[in-house]
This record gives sequence, structure tokens and C-alpha cells, in this order.
Amino acid sequence: MEQHLYESVHDDFRELCRAFLAREAVPHHDRWESDGIVDREVWRRAGAAGLLGMDIPEEYGGGGQRDFRFNAVLVEEIVASGCSGLGFGLHNDVVAPYLNELATEAQRARWLPGFCTGDTVTAIAMSEPGAGSDLAGIRTTATRDGDDYVLTGQKTFITNGELADLVVVVAKTAPERGAHGVSLLVVERGTPGFTRGRRLAKVGLKANDTAELFFDGCRVPAANLLGVQNRGFQHLMANLPRERLGIAVAAVVAAERLLAVTLEHARSREAFGQPIGAFQHNRFLLAELATEVTVARTFLNHCVAEHNAGRLTAVDAAKVKWWTTELQNRVADRCVQLHGGYGYMLEYPVARAWLDGRVQTIYGGTTEIMKEIIGRGLGL
Repeated sequence: MEQHLYESVHDDFRELCRAFLAREAVPHHDRWESDGIVDREVWRRAGAAGLLGMDIPEEYGGGGQRDFRFNAVLVEEIVASGCSGLGFGLHNDVVAPYLNELATEAQRARWLPGFCTGDTVTAIAMSEPGAGSDLAGIRTTATRDGDDYVLTGQKTFITNGELADLVVVVAKTAPERGAHGVSLLVVERGTPGFTRGRRLAKVGLKANDTAELFFDGCRVPAANLLGVQNRGFQHLMANLPRERLGIAVAAVVAAERLLAVTLEHARSREAFGQPIGAFQHNRFLLAELATEVTVARTFLNHCVAEHNAGRLTAVDAAKVKWWTTELQNRVADRCVQLHGGYGYMLEYPVARAWLDGRVQTIYGGTTEIMKEIIGRGLGL
């Protein structure tokens, strides 16, 4: 299907992304999966190539392009290359808007140049051992003490957690106020009382470092408050639609990639004297998946355009996130089945994609939470 979302400048950027990944990531990714983490240097090379901070103002070293289509292109090419260890999407799509929209001029001057060069890797710490989708249930606290906040608590499942130099931490500054007492604090590498736990062993995304973070009386300068004190929940709600849109981009391109690989397998693999795609059941199944993937791409492109126009609602972001990620997992499951025993072998891309994609319906808000948001939007 011909796309009408991207323009020639995005096609040029796609070629840049593709060449970078082929040169700097694909040859190393198997080793990164064994190590459980990517090389730090790939971040700096990505910065030098212009792949970090595309929408950060040029005065701080960014691309100055307030156009989410560039972010979408990079995510699409990362997924298409199979380089699931690169945490650039979290950096560009999730953390960037917090720093872009909420940071003071002094904070922007301190943090954004390194953000764009790759010298400063970022993360956001929301989830805790006892609180995931229910952000109002977090227990990490930050108490004002003179010119500092004393931060105490634990975070888990933090993407880029091991490499991160700068972490946006969600904490309660007025616990008695519930969701209306949450603030965002930026914790920098080396801050006393900030430590990292074990590298978490995941089912998929093995090259992407995911860690536990601990804050034991961690003294964070008051100057590192991001946005307005006790308005952190509102800040999170404002930025979560963009995060969910980024997840949907990854979901659709993953489904497209899986379908393409499986179609080739269905044409070349023979059983009982004919290609397996010639059996009516398989042909109908692939026809159904192709239709659903096309529908998903159409809705995704609409949502990207709406986001660029400043009109993407939280409800539509929830719709595109849950629909595309559930589809991704459904496509992956069917494609593994169509590959037979080969689909269960890690040397085949379909097996890795099956493992890597399972978390898509969980992080960024579970499918169940997305449906709850949509249901409330219906006045129910």
C-alpha cells in the first residue's frame, strides 16, 4: 500500500538511519544480546549521525524538527533491522518531550547538549515492584530539605537503566495528596544514594539494558525539579500519548516485517508436494493478517499525522497502542506456527521477533489499562 505520510525529506532520513544501523549496529547485535547491553559508543555515534534529539532546538545541538515522522522513521528502521537492543526510542520519544517542554532554560543548557551528542543517555523511572500501571500507587518519596529533595525508594523494569546518566524519577512529594502529590525529579549519574541493582534477565529484548534503581536518602538538588512540584501526574498524562504512539509505530513495522518474512517462507517451503502457502487454510490466514496489518498501518499513520497537528487525544493514543500491539503478538504467534519447527529456533528472525514483541502489550500501559481509558472516554 502506498503511504502518504512521509515526504522526500523523511525518505532521505530513512536512508541515513538504514546505513547507520547496517554499519554500527547489525554487525554487533548478537554480541550485545550475549552481553545484555549495547556498547556505549553506539550512542555517541548515533548522536554524531543526527539520530538523537531530532526535535531538540538547534541551539542545543538537536535537529530542530518538531515533526514526529522523523522519530517514527528511526523506530521503523531499528525494528526492521532487528536491532532491538537500541534504546533510542525511549530517549527520543519518551524522555525528550519532558526535557523539551518542562525544563527551565538553565536545565536545558545543562542537559540537552549531551542528550543530542549521545554523551548523556536518559531513562524515565515510573514502575516500582508494587506499582506498574497504577502510577498513583507509587511509594518512592521525595522530601524537601533545604536546597535538596531527599529521595527514597525503588524503581524496576527501567529501560536504559544501566547506561543512563540522567533519570527522570517519578516520586511523591506530598504523599497525602495521592496522584495530586507527585513530582518529577532528574537524578544524575554519581548522585550519592543513587545505586543500580542487577541487570534484569528478560524473555526478549536481551540487548537492551533493563535495571532496578535504588534511592537511599538520595539528595537531589531542588534545581533538578522538572516542571511544577506536585503536578507530576499531569505532566505524565500529557506525555504518555506520545510514548504510546511510539510503541504503536514499533508494533506495526514489526508486524509488517514478520508478515513479509513469513510470506517468503510460505512461497518457498514445500509440504506434500506444494508450497505451504498454497494450502487454503494458510492462504486465508495470511490474507487475514495482511488485511489487519494494512488497517493498522492506516490508523497508525492517521495518529502520527494527528500528533504532528497537536490533535492526538489520550483516547486515540490508547486505541492505537492496544490494537497494534495485540496485533503484533497475534501476527508473531501465527507466523511462528507457519514456520513450524524453524519458527522456534532463535537463528530465525521470526523467533526473536516473537520473544521481543511480547512485552509490547505490557509497557507504556497494559492493554487492559488502554481499554479502561477508552471506556472512560465513552462516558462509561
